[in-house]
Amino acid sequence: MGAAQLPRYLPLLRGQRVGLVVNQTSRVGRTYVADTLKALGVNLTAIFAPEHGFRGEAADGATIANGRDARTGAPVLSLYGKTKKPTPDMLANVDVLVFDIQDVGVRFYTFISTLHYVLEAAAEQGKPVIVLDRPNPNGAVVDGPVLEAQHRSFVGLDPLPICHGLTVGELARMLNGEKWLAGGRQCRLTVVPVAGGYTHATPYPLPVRPSPNLPTARAVALYPSICLFEGTNVSVGRGTDQPFEVIGAPSQPAARPYQFTPQPNAGSPTPPLNGQRCYGLDLRQPAPGAPSEFFTLRYLLDFYQQSADKPHFFTKYFEQLAGTDSLRAQVIAGRSEASIRASWEPRLGEYKALRKKYLLYPDK
Repeated sequence: MGAAQLPRYLPLLRGQRVGLVVNQTSRVGRTYVADTLKALGVNLTAIFAPEHGFRGEAADGATIANGRDARTGAPVLSLYGKTKKPTPDMLANVDVLVFDIQDVGVRFYTFISTLHYVLEAAAEQGKPVIVLDRPNPNGAVVDGPVLEAQHRSFVGLDPLPICHGLTVGELARMLNGEKWLAGGRQCRLTVVPVAGGYTHATPYPLPVRPSPNLPTARAVALYPSICLFEGTNVSVGRGTDQPFEVIGAPSQPAARPYQFTPQPNAGSPTPPLNGQRCYGLDLRQPAPGAPSEFFTLRYLLDFYQQSADKPHFFTKYFEQLAGTDSLRAQVIAGRSEASIRASWEPRLGEYKALRKKYLLYPDK
């Protein structure tokens, strides 16, 4: 991991006031990178906390409060709540920013939106940024519709497909190089790459769950396909022990082979469809003969076709996740997955060509 290569970036931190953008995945071995750097005498003057908080204990969507980290003594400043972009006041006591957060390679996973805003604030305020890179567990996948500008939100800030196929270091290079930051600004960026022959096809089981509701490698692999259901009346298993590994809804046929009832838990205190019996699928084991692609629309198409409440199947949130106006209409019209996929061109092909400019690692 980039974080483990201390000789490559520790000299850049000596004598500097350092701000860390980190969470529970930001570790050197089993030790938080914040604790590691503090023990090495680095002057930590701020810790910026994304969604789920610095130690990763907050539920999905919970507002993160400012505070102070008991172990390092550094102030913890929230980047998830009213303030998602570091303000000049927040960076006043920082000379250099270090970003080290595990991503899962999906446009609507909000840590890359935090990366965007950190780079943007750094560019505006003349602060250098060091990105400590980590593998992308879905790094072999480049797929899905490219975000349309009118659907830009915190779950999609940049013109990326649903599966962007980049590590956070490569993505930072793209955001900076393509001048996608506000005003076309660019920041002083250093990426400490993953060492040891990593490729985008290298399997990488995550040693620490990246967020409370992605507890397993199977959930991470299913996440690009299943998260689209967050914009529908179908549960993705929040409020169960199998989030993003089961899907179901009261409006699905009772003959579906799996049933579950969402209940409040630590990861989802108020889960969608709380207390309602949901009929659906258990996806923890791949079905025999199932297609091998990481991103598929087959579940979405199936559940819409089988829904007993089609008028309320989609919510307003769906377009923000899909990143396009067309997908909802295509599903309603009964278009096939192959036909829908064809409509993603030429933009997806153009993105794939652009991506090659910023790769630090081969695809195979």
